[in-house]
Order: sequence, then structure tokens, then C-alpha cells
Amino acid sequence: MTVFPFAQAGVVAEEATPTWTGWRALAEQCLEQLNQPMQGTGLIYVTDPLGEDIAEIVEFMRQKTGIENWRGAVAPAICGTEVEYFGTPAMALMVLDLPEGDAAVFPGEPGRDDLQVASSAHLAIVHGDPRQRAVLDALPALSQSTGAYLVGGLVSGNVTAPLVGAPDAPSGLAGILLAERVPVATGLTQGCSPVGPAHTITAMEDQIILELDGQSALEVLKADVGELLARDLRQLAGYVHAAIPVSGSDTADYLVRNLIGLDVESGSLAVAEDLEVGDRLIFVRRDAASAVEDMQRMLDDLKRRAGPNIRGAVYHSCVARGPNQFGDGAKELGMIAETFGDIPVIGFFGNGEISHDRLYSYTGVLTVFPEADAG
Repeated sequence: MTVFPFAQAGVVAEEATPTWTGWRALAEQCLEQLNQPMQGTGLIYVTDPLGEDIAEIVEFMRQKTGIENWRGAVAPAICGTEVEYFGTPAMALMVLDLPEGDAAVFPGEPGRDDLQVASSAHLAIVHGDPRQRAVLDALPALSQSTGAYLVGGLVSGNVTAPLVGAPDAPSGLAGILLAERVPVATGLTQGCSPVGPAHTITAMEDQIILELDGQSALEVLKADVGELLARDLRQLAGYVHAAIPVSGSDTADYLVRNLIGLDVESGSLAVAEDLEVGDRLIFVRRDAASAVEDMQRMLDDLKRRAGPNIRGAVYHSCVARGPNQFGDGAKELGMIAETFGDIPVIGFFGNGEISHDRLYSYTGVLTVFPEADAG
């Protein structure tokens, strides 16, 4: 089996570059790890401290590797094989070593429609600029126009041009499309778990939920979370969220949104999502135990579907996960390694995760590339 060429480097005390000496030192480290002839399409992620240098970094890599087409992003944090880089200068890159014609970057050349891509695409690695209002509408449009299943996330809004290779993409989206003959498998893990059944919104006013199942919305919430939490609703902040079930899917697929307001007097609540009467709503809790359990469920299922021979993997997670949810020690990347073994992994922790044609929160999306003859 031939794995995808990959490399990672960051300013971490126990590693080779314990102090910040500029992006070239990290780039040289990555080149030393590659150290092989390459062809294909490049994927690169860097953290915010390198964001304003991303164009120079990509041009450097283009000249040194001979890989012409690159896509990727600047993100709040990134990851590599068994490593997470939070709050430090770092970069990770992978070359999708695929036959010519099996991968296409988008947007295309200047002047071309930004959704004009390979007609045989079935998966897209997508990076979204959160500053662009068009992003949310562009996701389903991209999926529909290409027929591709989307994976990826929203990147950093803290730098001038966070999208590699397409800083001015009018849709706010840029990435790589893969032809259907490229073997892939993908899975999504939630960072939350339900605390009660699904409810139906039965009364609203100005985007404020007044009733669920014909009862006071707040009283329904209190009944779901239990007496202990209901005694002091301030405990719900950051721990209990609302979730909107995805139509036509099983109960494990839902979009988590923040509870942004509770009114004890009126018994109403507000959710960070456009909702209407008749929509379904679940209350969920966010904690490390439920996130670990669901992560392992996803990994086991993905390994069963993908088989043992994996050329590489790309992981897109939420910036609120990582050490913020699992504690120190690169727990998510460690679980991937424990399940799949020593495979190349790169990815980032962003401000929203993309799966299929939707934007999720508090989730992780893992995409693996099985060897072609592995089925």
C-alpha cells in the first residue's frame, strides 16, 4: 500500500522547533518529511499566526514540490497524525496522489464560473470563508450542481485571505473535488447527546419559541434536563443546546444550535437558528463522555466500511472540541490512531463543520481514502 505523502510541523516545546523563527523553518521541516517524488493535488492547512503568509507558503511549496494545484485554508487550529496544534504556529499538508483527472480544484481559472468543476465528482473537500454571507446558500448549491458529497468546515475569519488558491472566491467556498472512481468513506460524530425526546414547535413570535408540544417551551426544557439543572437555569449555559433533527435521517443526525435566551416570566426561549411552527427540536447536552462514546461509534463504523488499507485521512472538527472538550493530549487524533493505526492524517478545527450539504456545530467529520483494490 502507498500512503499519501504528508507532513506536519509546529512550534511545540517537545518537538524540533520549540521557538518561533518564521514560517520557512516549518516549511523546511515539512519538506524533509516528504522527501519523495510527488504528483497530484496538494492540501495544506496552517494556523492563524501563519495566515498572512499563506500565499508565500503555498508558492514556496509549489516551487519545491512541483505540485501545481493547492487548496486548503487558514484555521484557528489544525491537526496532524496524533497531534493537535492549538494557539501555536503550525502547518500540515498532504498530497492526494491520484491519477490525472481524478481530482479538480475549485473555483477554477479566473473568469470561469466558480462551480464549473469535474462532472464526475462524488466528494468535495470544502473550505468556507465565514466572512462571506453567500457561504450558507453556496453549500447546497455546490452539492446540487456537482452531485458531490461535501466534507470540510468554515475556517478563520481573522486573516485577510483564509482560502488557499482562491482568496476571492465569490461563493466563499474553495477546495478539491474527487471523481467517483476515487475510493472514499466518511463519517460524522456528534459532540452532544439528547436529553429528551424530539418536540414540535407549536407557537412562536418573532423567532421566539413560545410553546413546544402545546406547552410552555421553558417548562418542556426544564422537564428534559431534570430537576437538578432546572433549579438554576444558569447551569445550562454552554452545556445544554438545541438541536434540529435532519429530515429523513435517523435520530443521530441533527444540527446543534446554541440556546441564546430564556425568559422565565413568559416561559419562552430563543435558538440561534431560523425556525418556524411545525419544526422539530431536541435538547442535547454537550460533555466529553458523550463525545468520546459517539466518536468511537463513528470510527468503528468507518473502519468497517473502509477496510484495513488506508492511504490517508482528512479530519475536520469544531474548535470547541479538541482540548476544550476532551482535555489535553490530542484525544480525537489519538482515537483515530488507535482505530486505524499509523495512517497519515491532516485537518483543522474550525467554526462550523460541513457534511453532505449542511453546516454542523460541535461535530467531527472524518474522511478516509482506502486503497483502490481494497473495495
